[in-house]
Amino acid sequence: MNQFTPEQSAAIRAEFPELSETVGGHPLVYLDTAATSLRPRIAVDLESEFALRHTAAVYRGAHSLAAEATEAYDDARASIAAFVGARPNQLVFTSNATESINLVALAFRLASSVGSPARFVLETGDEIVVSEAEHHANLIPWQEVAQQTGAVIRVAPITDGGELTAEAVKSVISDRTRIVAVSAVSNVLGITNPVRAIADLGRAAGALVVIDACQSAAHGRLDVESYGADFVVFSAHKMYGPTGIGALWGTSEILAEMPVVLTGGSMITRVDYDSSDYLPAPAKFEPGTPRLTQAIGWAESLRFVESVGVDAIAEHEEALGAYLFAGVADIPNVRILGTANGAHRVGLVSFVVEGVHPHDVGQYLDSRGIAARVGHHCAQPLHKRLGVDSSTRFSLGMYSTADDVALAVAALADVRDYFGEG
Repeated sequence: MNQFTPEQSAAIRAEFPELSETVGGHPLVYLDTAATSLRPRIAVDLESEFALRHTAAVYRGAHSLAAEATEAYDDARASIAAFVGARPNQLVFTSNATESINLVALAFRLASSVGSPARFVLETGDEIVVSEAEHHANLIPWQEVAQQTGAVIRVAPITDGGELTAEAVKSVISDRTRIVAVSAVSNVLGITNPVRAIADLGRAAGALVVIDACQSAAHGRLDVESYGADFVVFSAHKMYGPTGIGALWGTSEILAEMPVVLTGGSMITRVDYDSSDYLPAPAKFEPGTPRLTQAIGWAESLRFVESVGVDAIAEHEEALGAYLFAGVADIPNVRILGTANGAHRVGLVSFVVEGVHPHDVGQYLDSRGIAARVGHHCAQPLHKRLGVDSSTRFSLGMYSTADDVALAVAALADVRDYFGEG
């Protein structure tokens, strides 16, 4: 189950001080990485050191400190871009993946009023395709687009087992489809979607394709080009990095065409009272003071991931995830959400316990030192499709161990007895 040796696992866990904490006398078992991953000490230390000794205004000033900060910021972008298989000028820094999606959605909402290229202009009856398994961040922005442009939301169905197939997406694509927006991995189901096949269908129909890669970026090597999409979004805090920074990747062609939706300093070449000219991407989408220390911390986190080994982490989490899935599945009166046979899964399992509300499940698990996510996980329509209001979720990271899984499964097995349902 553990793909790392005991010595490797101990070295990894030593970089995450929170794992040495206790909760109610129990060792902390952190199984909420899908919400936010823990941060390695080496990255936090570097970010802190940079903030204390090298903070200055990026792209402003002629003094040495400003030049150092600018170089470090540009190097961080280049490092993050390389990690995901992108060129630096294709990577737009944002606050998080939600803002990244909203930037694209706003481009469609505002396009008709700013003389944008035709591919960003929606007309009444044009269609936006999403799936039943989307996070709210990849649904609500498109609802706003539809309401303001007259476009229509089309929803690709999942199977009862939680699988999204390319055939299901194809069934809702038409000659009016202008946007296809799906996740690479469901944050509730943990099932990997056939993103390339879906993107090929969307682009063949003339649509722009947006991929939410937040969960896939956390569990393996993210190669944005391999998705075949126009846009890919992801967040640092799912990738062992800091909160407050994420990214929008776009093809060079589409970023050049995409209209500006946020404006201000740092993104212009000329300003007059009646008009302005903008810098090329990514600068034209990054007005204001940039996220300097966050970018530095994110890049260092990814260097740590690389030092452990991206493929090794993926193999570790896949093996441990199978152990977790099997352990939860063996507990009577516990229903796993997303059980499609043969589906590729990441280390994530959501479930409901018969007769016990997920919030109560989470509180009991916490009393045993188990940190799990409870609620609808920002996916109310998906939960409704599966016949429940909410669920409890375990999710793994590079620091998770077979002992963590065993403790979590043992605690979960006691839940119904604790609440008098056994």
